[in-house]
Amino acid sequence: MTKSIFQEGAISPLQIAKAIEKHSTKLMIGAHDIFLGQVRSDQIDEKNVVAIEYSANPMFADKVMQNIREETFEKYRITCMHVHHSLGRVSAGEICLFVFVSAAHRHTAFEATRYLVERIKKELPVWGKELFMDESYQWKTNTL
Repeated sequence: MTKSIFQEGAISPLQIAKAIEKHSTKLMIGAHDIFLGQVRSDQIDEKNVVAIEYSANPMFADKVMQNIREETFEKYRITCMHVHHSLGRVSAGEICLFVFVSAAHRHTAFEATRYLVERIKKELPVWGKELFMDESYQWKTNTL
């Protein structure tokens, strides 16, 4: 059984720091690459986004993520991969996606992280409801 990538609420800076710290004893790693997805306060129709409320079917989405994970490990010579995605409300300025890839060499870590993030954004069945100050909302669409 695979551990779920989902957690309720924002991803804290402390959680990110602890993930980095745990890898200091893995001496065959020469590079880490980290992607942090942060909720933007986009202006839409003269209203600013104050938060995004993320939803998913975690059991199904974790299966999709497992396939992405396996294919990434097949394609790149990476040592470690960690993905954390928020569910529920995440305020503008907070972290909602944390991707952490380790490899022996930096180019591999860079390429694998980009590949992984693009696959997550394109394929992972997670929906975001952009919330506005006046309590109205719209469903978010991913952009490049």
